[in-house]
This record gives sequence, structure tokens and C-alpha cells, in this order.
Amino acid sequence: MNFEYTRVIVADGVELNTAVAGSGSPIVLLHGFPQTHLMWRHVAADLAADHTVICPDLRGYGASDKPAENGPDTYAKRTMGTDIVTLARKLGHDRFALAGHDRGALVAVRTGLDHPASVTHLASLDVLPTLDMWDVMHGVSAAVGFHLYLMAQPPGLPEKMIAGAPDEFFGYFLDLWTNDPEAIPAEIRAAYLKACREAIPSIVADYRASAGVDVEHDRADREAGRTLTMPVTVMQQDWGSQLGFDAAALWRAWAPDLRHVPVHCGHFMAEEAPELVVEEIRGLLTR
Repeated sequence: MNFEYTRVIVADGVELNTAVAGSGSPIVLLHGFPQTHLMWRHVAADLAADHTVICPDLRGYGASDKPAENGPDTYAKRTMGTDIVTLARKLGHDRFALAGHDRGALVAVRTGLDHPASVTHLASLDVLPTLDMWDVMHGVSAAVGFHLYLMAQPPGLPEKMIAGAPDEFFGYFLDLWTNDPEAIPAEIRAAYLKACREAIPSIVADYRASAGVDVEHDRADREAGRTLTMPVTVMQQDWGSQLGFDAAALWRAWAPDLRHVPVHCGHFMAEEAPELVVEEIRGLLTR
């Protein structure tokens, strides 16, 4: 399946690099960290057989624009979610399914909460909602998420520290979070590292937002009793039992219509177990 690339203006001064293929009901796939839309290469090719598949680089990542952080909202998931709704509409889709991995899943959840009339189905791969993530990352368990705390610091120090050894920093997570090194070939790994080297300030700003404004938005929704109204599938490694929390229960508080799927592979499941991811997404779309 050949994907066509386009650049779509989604906000003032922000264009998203986007790959599109296929025809049929639309599904938008959002990548995670430290990746680009290329992480969906296997899943997207399969789904494009009978769906319109839209794979953008998120703002601040890959070949998409990287606006300077001029306040907490620049990289808020609310802002990034609005990017995605605008992108889909400009491509002709008022309603669409949405799947996200890692950072992209946080954007997907915020999009589903803010734009329930636009998102028909939602899949999240291997992350917790922002508010719950910070609740469980405490004490010794916080060591597994040290990058969350590093990039949550005020502007300046984290950017300089990461810029001192960017390939080592981003490559560390590509190595740590995969059980199958062959799932990310050398040329894909090199593309990820190059994209990250060129996006350090915006990647840090994305994480910084998750420690501030994104928490505020999640907390406001929880206090208002707002939940995801569409069918939701969550695919997740069993790190909840390791850190002492029930991931399915945390997700069910946000998603009443939930299918929670334990996955026995590395974090980059769309690359390590694409057949399983496709199976679950296709199953989600029938609900």
C-alpha cells in the first residue's frame, strides 16, 4: 500500500506532516515517544485495505511544525487534540476512529473527552491517562519514569542535558522498551533518532505540559464526572502489577465501554506485535 504525504495547516503557523492511504471509514493513528508516524508502518498498511488511514506526526515531532513554547497551552494535549480534529476535517472527515500509542494515546484520550461527537472509537496502546500516571509514579516506582520528571522541569536545564547526548538519551528508551530489537530496523531507528535530535525543545515542552496543564484538564473532567462515551480498547503491558496498581480499574473510571487487553511484548507493540494490534483495532471498530 502506497501512502501519499501531505502537509495540512491545523493552526496558525502549524502544519502537520501526514501520510494517508486507503478508502473507507477513517481511522487516525497517533505515534508515541521517541517515534514518528513510521511506527504504524505495519498496522497502517493492513488497515488501509478497507479504511482510510491517516498517520500524522504530532505537532513538535517528526516532520511536523514545532512551534516555540510560548505558554502551557502550546503543547497541551487539548491543543494537540484540536490539531487532530482539524486535520481530519480538512481531509473530509467529521467523524473518525482514533488510535494512539504512548504520547499519541494521551492526545487520543484528550481528543475523545473534548470532542466526543468526532471520535467514534478509541484505542490506547500502553499508557495510563495523565492524571493516573502521576498518581502511580511515586516512591521507588518513579525510577522507571525518570524521563517524566526530567522533562517536567522548567525550560532550560532538561533541554541542555538532553542536547548533550541526544542519541544516547532517546536511544536508551528505544533499547529499554523493546523485547525484540529486530522490530525496529536500523534505518527506522536512525530516522527516529534524527527526528528527535531536531525536536528536543518541543518534545520537552510536550512532557512539561503533561506535568501541568494536562493534569488540570484531567482533574477538571474527573471532578465533573466526564468520561469517554465511545467504545474504548486499551492494550497494555502488565506493568500495573509490578508497580502495585490495577490498570484496568484505572481505565474503567474513564471509559465505561472498555476492553482491556494485557499484551505480552515490549512497549512498542505496533512494531513488535502488529498482527495483534490490527486484530484488536479491527475488533474495536465492530463495537
